[in-house]
Amino acid sequence: MIKRVQSWLGREERQQPVDISPDNIPRHVAIIMDGNGRWAKRLGLPRIVGHQNGMKAVKRATIAADELGIEYLTMYAFSTENWKRPKEEVDFLMRLPEEFIAIELDELIEKNVRVRVMGDSEALPSYTRKAMDEAVLRTKHNTGLILNFALNYGGRKEIEDCMRSLGEDIAAGHLSPEQITAELIDSRLLSGGLPDPDLLIRTSGEMRLSNFMLWQLAYSELWFTDIYWPEFGKEHLLQAVAEYQRRTRRYGGLK
Repeated sequence: MIKRVQSWLGREERQQPVDISPDNIPRHVAIIMDGNGRWAKRLGLPRIVGHQNGMKAVKRATIAADELGIEYLTMYAFSTENWKRPKEEVDFLMRLPEEFIAIELDELIEKNVRVRVMGDSEALPSYTRKAMDEAVLRTKHNTGLILNFALNYGGRKEIEDCMRSLGEDIAAGHLSPEQITAELIDSRLLSGGLPDPDLLIRTSGEMRLSNFMLWQLAYSELWFTDIYWPEFGKEHLLQAVAEYQRRTRRYGGLK
């Protein structure tokens, strides 16, 4: 079993080197981490093994992003739709933050990484909230890369909650419709304070947004790969950034 896992993870070592310009690094990269279960199934392993190896890929991607000079890294860890999965799998996923804290957090602290979380935390088990609160607290004074976990997050619910908040302010007389701007909406979203992602990466061959950062991704560059998330390594991030650098971002204009 170990040899099978190593053979798949070792695929990144056979990737061809790519050239990256230090002058055009995306500030904010968002990742839809997809394919943990299918990776495990292909190897004849339980799905939970895929999620465990996916956690290791989070650390690899974070360290690689930090080394590249990426300032913000948002990881789609658990969606509002993922509650539909089998209870045993959901329970395991809710325990992963504790494991992540115990195994990976110290190294991320050494790398000056700051952890942030966005999503509906009230619906999470108390032990999951406690683990994420600990990660946020222990890294709050760090000044390096911001690692933003989207946990129990849904893009439509985020926009719905934002519109409700604005509507309440209008009803209370604190805001007029004319004062609503894109900048105000930005500030009311769960990602408030972060720039919009420059680059979105999705693994496992799927080509959809899956209710992820629907407002924020309006002008992001999209990069899809057939690689399953547990296989994702530094070379795949380099490939995505290299492709990003080959594109011209026009934002609807002409350049």
